[in-house]
Amino acid sequence: MNATGTTDRETATAPEVDQGEARLPRRFGVLALAVILVVGLLLGYAGGFLTPQLTRPGDSSPEAGFARDMTTHHSQAVEMSLTAYRSATLPGVRQIAVDIATGQQGEIGAMQTWLREWNLSPTGSEPPMSWMPDGRASMRDGLMPGMATSDQMKQLREAQGIAVDQQFLSLMIDHHLGGIHMVDAVLKVTDDPEVVRVASTMKATQQNELNSLLDLQRQAKG
Repeated sequence: MNATGTTDRETATAPEVDQGEARLPRRFGVLALAVILVVGLLLGYAGGFLTPQLTRPGDSSPEAGFARDMTTHHSQAVEMSLTAYRSATLPGVRQIAVDIATGQQGEIGAMQTWLREWNLSPTGSEPPMSWMPDGRASMRDGLMPGMATSDQMKQLREAQGIAVDQQFLSLMIDHHLGGIHMVDAVLKVTDDPEVVRVASTMKATQQNELNSLLDLQRQAKG
């Protein structure tokens, strides 16, 4: 999804994963996915530029804080998904990793475009989660809701076989739950129509993916 809706998944064709082996050697599949991520990011930027802004949120606004923090949140999801795409065992896990990586990369492009259109920096001066009521209290060890620790990320990168699937699914379920919590928070405080539209679609996408992640988690426990 990007600032034009859910078109990232419609315009960027994700690498297909067969029930057996991928159609291309995996090194070429990773290269193809990298190209798709760049395309999705550019589409997100382009969509944002096409959206007229009649009012511009300020540096300490909930909209700016959400865009910055969710960019960080999404970036970790993309990293986890790329690891799963390269190393997971179950075809369904590799496919949902592609879906998450391409979709959230497009959303990053959209949110970064908002900040440029609002004449705001990508980082800002406010601490993470300060835009969200009780947001600072929701952080654990300096991490936003649902985010994996550095040790968990290291374990995922070093995992092998079905352990990759199991760790990715567990981490991504928590990650999506945390992301939905943040989306719910911004929807309560913003009246910006574009932020409302994109955040609402983001929530619906992650809720649908959660159902698939839970199904795959049951398969991985097999």
